Amino acid sequence: MEEVKFGNNYKDLSVQHGANAGFQFEFFCERCNDAFRSTFTPHTSARASNWLGRASGLLGGMLGSAGRVAEGMAEAGYGKAHHNAFVAAVAQVEKHFHRCGRCSQYMCDRCWNKEKGLCRQCAPNIAAEVEAAKAQGQVAIAVEKAAEEGKRQGDKIDVKPDRQLVCPKCGAETKGAKFCPECGEKLAVKGNCPACNAEIPSGTKFCPECGKKIE
Repeated sequence: MEEVKFGNNYKDLSVQHGANAGFQFEFFCERCNDAFRSTFTPHTSARASNWLGRASGLLGGMLGSAGRVAEGMAEAGYGKAHHNAFVAAVAQVEKHFHRCGRCSQYMCDRCWNKEKGLCRQCAPNIAAEVEAAKAQGQVAIAVEKAAEEGKRQGDKIDVKPDRQLVCPKCGAETKGAKFCPECGEKLAVKGNCPACNAEIPSGTKFCPECGKKIE
């Protein structure tokens, strides 16, 4: 059998036995994974043995020996038929691929930088890279500005009071509210005395530490 040069960027979709026996191969780009399928080629010997086997069953085994002979011939010739079909498939789809001289991978036309003679993975499109870098820079600055704005907003939040996050009556999440959003139960919210900063429980009228009236 003749030699054939090929890579490993393909899948063998061939079927060796049965009414659907035949040869087909799928070749894919090693960058974007777009695929090209070769034309399906029937494996006529295997199909013939399959139909002889079916006919033998219908006729009570009268064609059994002929079916077995045909099946044996099909199996004996499968290797050569498979090789020939693969050679034809490579010849059919090779026009869609280029082998990069730097990374040695097979790329489709879309992933090939024709001007540089390399794949776009090794020689990216400069304009596309520039625009991508601009977008990344915009995102980075926007994230920094958003973080600063978040700090300004967070600085206005009073984090001193302790809040009940689960209602003691119904078990619902309160998200720090003063009343339960499910059953309306008043929740204990601790605060601090504005005069001495001592911790005071919710509903306290006077600070237990300094006696100041709590407004």
